[in-house]
Amino acid sequence: MLANVFTKTIRDRWRATAIAVAALTVMLLLAMWVYSSFDFTFYDDLPEAFRSLMNIPDNADAGSLAVGVLLGLYGSFTLAGLAISMGSASIAGEEKAGTIGILLGNPKSRNQVLVSKMSSMVLLAAIGIAVLWMATYVVATMLNVELGTMQVGAYSLHMVASVVFYGMLALAIGAWTGSRGMASGVSAGLMVVGFIAVGVFPLIEGWENVAKVFPWYYFDGSDPMNNGVSLGHMSILVGATAALAAAAFVGVNRRDLKGHAVGTTILDRLRANPFTQKAVDKLAGSTRVSHIWIKTASEHQGLLIIVAYVMFFVMGLLMGPLYSLMDTTLLEYTDQLPEEMWAFVGASGGEMATAEGFYEVEVFGLTVPIAVMVVSITMGARALAGEEANRTMGLLLANPIPRRKVVIEKTYAMVALTLSVGFATWAGVWAGSLLGGLGMNPLNIAAASLLGSLVGLVFGALALALSAAIGRVRVAASAAVGVAVVAYMINSIAILNDTVEGIAAFTPFDYYLTSDPLNNGMNWGHGAVLLAAFVVLAAAAVFLFDRRDLRQSG
Repeated sequence: MLANVFTKTIRDRWRATAIAVAALTVMLLLAMWVYSSFDFTFYDDLPEAFRSLMNIPDNADAGSLAVGVLLGLYGSFTLAGLAISMGSASIAGEEKAGTIGILLGNPKSRNQVLVSKMSSMVLLAAIGIAVLWMATYVVATMLNVELGTMQVGAYSLHMVASVVFYGMLALAIGAWTGSRGMASGVSAGLMVVGFIAVGVFPLIEGWENVAKVFPWYYFDGSDPMNNGVSLGHMSILVGATAALAAAAFVGVNRRDLKGHAVGTTILDRLRANPFTQKAVDKLAGSTRVSHIWIKTASEHQGLLIIVAYVMFFVMGLLMGPLYSLMDTTLLEYTDQLPEEMWAFVGASGGEMATAEGFYEVEVFGLTVPIAVMVVSITMGARALAGEEANRTMGLLLANPIPRRKVVIEKTYAMVALTLSVGFATWAGVWAGSLLGGLGMNPLNIAAASLLGSLVGLVFGALALALSAAIGRVRVAASAAVGVAVVAYMINSIAILNDTVEGIAAFTPFDYYLTSDPLNNGMNWGHGAVLLAAFVVLAAAAVFLFDRRDLRQSG
């Protein structure tokens, strides 16, 4: 019976991994092709700490840079995100879906179920990274790119350890709390914060060793691409993963598991308070679910709180004082960087010697899109397909409401929470600017935050449309994430090649930071393009959902 849980989990999850690996392989091919015509001699003169901050490998060339960017950045984030999704769904997800009772009704123990879930997560991560490892050499051979002494295998091994660590962290949190939102939010937050910290702290005198607190440091802090496997760093990651696995066993065996979602929402708490009960009852409507968007927003409150906290406190408020402590002489090297350099981090080309340039590279370039898309894609994929998988769609549509109202109100909720993340980002960055005495313009910060939110809404609406058309949460989420990764990569390297530059105009990211909103303010034309794309995709979701036969089983 144990093998059945393992096999079913593999069967349910292999498509997402396959899509991610295929997309990354295509982008690896594109990156090596573009980088093969680029002059890298300039980067040999940059200080080591600066190369670390910008994620530039030693002796950079087409091969090392493509592998470093694709595996070390995009690949690590993508595959770790899939592992986090699997880990958070292993126990907490089964409870949320109300299937944990059915699963444990079979002659298998909690420990057996947990072992099967863990094993499938580790196997899929290892297979996905192994395929990328082999694809690296195949692509390099096809394009006649020399990999030289690069130890891609050692780098891949570190990557497996890192990806599995974050997946196991999500699994352990889910096993102890039963909250999928908390499990995925905390794990993804730690990963993003660690990535930023490992790049930023070496630039602050006396803070170099603080980076060692974060798990990301033990992924590539020893430079396994050039130095091979670090047994010390691998031991720390593997040991921490084993400790988390043990914690998951303890948590799942000592807690009463929920047979269905019974969490207390913000709406429930407000209704319980006599001072707010009447107002909330009027706002929420009757038992006929007249305000679906409030219920939907409340269901995702845990995810919103975690993401908004990270964006406000860690990526916004703390960054201001940290920037004021940095070595300004080192940051002045950015004045000499060519425009193409910023393609590696997804920024438009600001100088890091200014607060605006620093925030663009370290916060808005990559972290803000990830944060808003975690919320928007999650809500978009689960908005309709989630109701079908939980067998609640029939109950919902039994009320006197048309299908299109369900889609529209689910969209309202997605917009509200995505904009809330954008607001938290704006408030945090502005507060950090005030605290660090950086003098940033709050209206320009608002422009960048709004454009980032609109990018997230475009991909959230794509997930919503796929959810409406297909009715599968995993397929909708995986496809939306895959498109986002490809679009981000195309936009990042477009400046290096005229051919790719033309394609970039069709990606939402081309309308995000290319107008340099932190310095120039809001580009209303770019905002209009993103808003129009969101509206078209949301309208497509309404059309598709109106015309599909709905399933009443997972």
